Amino acid sequence: MRIVFLDKTLVCEDCGKEFIWPAGEQEFFAVMGFDNIPKRCPECRKQRRYRHRRPPVMYETTCAQCGEVTVVPFVPTQGRPVYCRSCLEMMKESSQGGEDRPSAVA
Repeated sequence: MRIVFLDKTLVCEDCGKEFIWPAGEQEFFAVMGFDNIPKRCPECRKQRRYRHRRPPVMYETTCAQCGEVTVVPFVPTQGRPVYCRSCLEMMKESSQGGEDRPSAVA
């Protein structure tokens, strides 16, 4: 017998906002043997996870393809192209058609 998972709406115990617990994540929890459901929304989980860490340093740079300003979690290197999220996604989609993927994509 196969268990069917459906999206559930839960309430965050920290901020009180409703959030969706997706079916795919529920299935992952079941496969991994996790018994407890999430008590916090994704944003509160992230804040809790990084509470005792330094926040990641983000660097502002310009997309090599469209020229739009974007931020990346690494120091951009001179001479290596950096792409914004939308240009990177377009490049990934076009590379699935058999073309080679660019070597310096962030």
